[in-house]
Amino acid sequence: MKPHLLLIDALNLIRRIYAVDANQKHSNEEQLVLTCSERVAQACKKMLRITDATHAIAVFDGDKSWRYHFYEHYKHSRAPMPETLKSALHHFKSAIEETGIVVFEPINDEADDIIATLACKAADNKITSTIVSTDKGFLPYLNSEIHIYDYFKRQHLDEPGILERFGVDKNKLVDFWALAGDKTNDIPGVKGVGIKSAQQLVNNYTSINEALSDELLNSGLRKKLETNMDMYVISKQLVSLRTDINLGFSLKQLRLN
Repeated sequence: MKPHLLLIDALNLIRRIYAVDANQKHSNEEQLVLTCSERVAQACKKMLRITDATHAIAVFDGDKSWRYHFYEHYKHSRAPMPETLKSALHHFKSAIEETGIVVFEPINDEADDIIATLACKAADNKITSTIVSTDKGFLPYLNSEIHIYDYFKRQHLDEPGILERFGVDKNKLVDFWALAGDKTNDIPGVKGVGIKSAQQLVNNYTSINEALSDELLNSGLRKKLETNMDMYVISKQLVSLRTDINLGFSLKQLRLN
C-alpha cells in the first residue's frame, strides 16, 4: 500500500466540535466533555477511512510560539479557550490516541508550523499527505502531494475554490494577506490597503518592489506601501508557515497499527 500521511490540526477540530456540543443540553460539564471527546474520536476514525491513511498524527499547539514574541499583538483579541475545555484536553488526547493516531504537543511551536513541516517533508519524499483543518494558512501549500480537507464541509479544498474565495491564486496568498492583513489573527497588513487593492497588487505584479517601480502605480497606494513597508514585512513573516522545524521523530513512528 502506498504511504499516506494524515495530519490533523487537533485544536481546530476539537474547538469546533466543542462549540457545537456546548450549545446542546447536557446534564453536567463531565457529560459534555465525554460526549465531545467521543465525537472527536469518531471524526478521527472517519478521516482515517476517508484518506485510507497508513500514518497519522494529531498536532496540538505549544505554549506561545515565536509569533507572540515577534509581534506583541498577535492573536491578542482572540477569545480564550473555554476553561471547561482547557482543563479537559487530556481526555481528548486520550480519545484520539485510542484510535491509533499519534498525538503530538510541541513545547512552543504552533500546530500549523509542525503540520506544514511534516507535509513538506513528506512531499519531498513523494509521500502524499492530507491536512485536516479549516485554517486558511495551509492553502498556499496545496499541491499534488499535499491535500487539504475541511471535515465540517466534508470536502477537499482545491485551487479554483481558493481563487473564488480570495480572488488570487494560491501562490499569491501570502503576499495578499501580508498586504490586506488577517483580522482573525490580528495581523495588521499595510495600513490603508484593503482587500481590493491587495488583490490588484498581487495579481498585476510579481512583487511589491515591482509595483513600486511602476511609474503608473496609483500615487496614494504607492505612499501607503512606502510608509508602511515595515508592517508588510512583519505581516508576511507572521502569515508564512515554517517548514523547517526539527521534529525529533520520523515518519516510521507515525505508522498506524
